Amino acid sequence: MSVPGPPSPDGVLTRPPNSLEAGEPTPGLSDTSPDEGLIDDLPVEDKAVEQLAEGLLSHYLPDLQRSKQALQELTQNQVVLLDTLEQEISKFKECHSMLDINALFTEAKHYHAKLVNIRKEMLMLHEKTSKLKKRALKLQQKRQKEELEREQQREKEFEREKQLTARPAKRT
Repeated sequence: MSVPGPPSPDGVLTRPPNSLEAGEPTPGLSDTSPDEGLIDDLPVEDKAVEQLAEGLLSHYLPDLQRSKQALQELTQNQVVLLDTLEQEISKFKECHSMLDINALFTEAKHYHAKLVNIRKEMLMLHEKTSKLKKRALKLQQKRQKEELEREQQREKEFEREKQLTARPAKRT
């Protein structure tokens, strides 16, 4: 590292006297810190510092501004991309919910068909029970009629036997 020499009258630094060539070690400086061994008491003019600062700013400021603009554009694009991604995620969730809804409708159709079958079976069973009740009633009525006829037959036979039984004749 070389140490700058005194500034020229117009404020621009010139090459330091007795400057070293590239690759030569600077006497008295250590490799640990670039600030070690610098001369602290070097006279520096304010105008020279100001011109150097302006030169440094004019050299790096356009690149920094372009970088800042590029970072702003990237950030803006990132925000747009995040919004788009959130919209796609919501669409994806919507598709999944639609699949779930379709599965629910399919399941509902299946259970509806089961209910229709159960209803048909219940109607068929109701008809069968109604027929069985009618048949049982007819059978009961037939039995009662037969029993009544038997009873009447017994009574007739009893009356007939009673009439056939010898009775003593009346004396007159």
